[in-house]
Amino acid sequence: MTTMTEASVREFKMPDVGEGLTEAEILKWYVQPGDTVTDGQVVCEVETAKAAVELPIPYDGVVRDLHFPEGTTVDVGTAIIAVDVGGGGAAPAPAAEQPAAAQSAAGRPAAAEPVEGPKSVGSGRQPVLVGYGVATSSTRRRPRKGAEVPVQQASTAVRPELNGHAPAPAPAAPAPAAPAPAGLDRPLAKPPVRKLAKDLGVDLTTVVPTGPDGIITREDVHAAVAATAPVAPEPSAAAAPAPATAPAAASYDTARETRVPVKGVRKATAAAMVGSAFTAPHVTEFVTVDVTRTMKLVEELKADKEFAGLRVNPLLLIAKALLVAIRRNPEVNASWDEAAQEIVLKHYVNLGIAAATPRGLIVPNIKDAHAKTLPQLAESLGELVATAREGRTSPAAMQGGTVTITNVGVFGVDTGTPILNPGESAILAVGAIKLQPWVHKGKVKPRQVTTLALSFDHRLVDGELGSKVLADVAAILEQPKRLITWA
Repeated sequence: MTTMTEASVREFKMPDVGEGLTEAEILKWYVQPGDTVTDGQVVCEVETAKAAVELPIPYDGVVRDLHFPEGTTVDVGTAIIAVDVGGGGAAPAPAAEQPAAAQSAAGRPAAAEPVEGPKSVGSGRQPVLVGYGVATSSTRRRPRKGAEVPVQQASTAVRPELNGHAPAPAPAAPAPAAPAPAGLDRPLAKPPVRKLAKDLGVDLTTVVPTGPDGIITREDVHAAVAATAPVAPEPSAAAAPAPATAPAAASYDTARETRVPVKGVRKATAAAMVGSAFTAPHVTEFVTVDVTRTMKLVEELKADKEFAGLRVNPLLLIAKALLVAIRRNPEVNASWDEAAQEIVLKHYVNLGIAAATPRGLIVPNIKDAHAKTLPQLAESLGELVATAREGRTSPAAMQGGTVTITNVGVFGVDTGTPILNPGESAILAVGAIKLQPWVHKGKVKPRQVTTLALSFDHRLVDGELGSKVLADVAAILEQPKRLITWA
């Protein structure tokens, strides 16, 4: 009877809702144990390093258990919700035990431990999010902050769970003696595992793989660390320094300071900006320009019936001016291929627009912006801004950008030195448009003036090319009729 009940329970695992992302934070649950769900119904909202995404359940049934509370960061491939698809009783009993996650299933570990595939083995199809695949890997939760476990204990605790293999504390010692499985020159390991090994100083060629097809897992890397850790200090002495360092890290004035965890979009943005700033050699050039005629054109377009219901503002004409400048100087629209040591010229423009959101800075882009008419560009800009403000920008919308515009003028800032969006060749910063004294037709008059700043990758764009692009943008904004004569 118990076997039949357990067989009817399907485990929905955290899918890879981006490209190659390894974890996501559960922002909000839309269902509770005992609720009935249907195929395609949204059950929760999660935040990845790229965006907030709603997850639909891929089958019908009754929610039996939510394995993790809101605010928990979960590895891709880990079960997050159990659904009874057998059509029997709703089995709401686990609801009272929800903080203990999976203790309601007899003989199974609590949800704090990784929930593996055995509960869904034998079911008809693998539960995946439509459009995304779930890798059948041995993904496990990493220890949470504040619950630090000695490396030796963590590795010996998880190794017995690897694909049903027997506990293997003993093979950890001979690991250096049998480093290269099957004579492979390059050990098999996923990118997150390679990064873990690099951070811990572990040579993957000395690690004994236990994953399917000889793949090295996180546990294998930790086991390699555990095998060498006791060599330097005594076992008793190794545990002593841990309590000494832990209090020092947490010592700060809670009454006068607040610690904010960096995760999700903010964490990804920070890593991307550091990588971009210290990988691409940045050059920034500036130009101050009279945009009075452009501002008059904006007002005229607002009254034009062709733009009825569309968002018309200076950013629209600045975007169009940049697209025309790129058409006149196509070499600026490129990227750098580090592996091949080649410059990749793009024959399309995916125009990124930097947007500040409650979750951090994101840069969605308008696909094939170069081929859009002015009304079409206005419509795309309006949709992009509205979606970003609602926090519904998809990961796909932020991929594949070629150049970017950041409008710092909306904050009253005159200009700045923007950092390139990773993988792009240039970014244009637009400052505040203000009335300033300006020499116009030989006389000093109040004119609408702004400052533009163009940062570019000096590996791709030399000073001459960058100057031409910035000068063209300025010339169009000064005389917007060039949108016609240069088109």
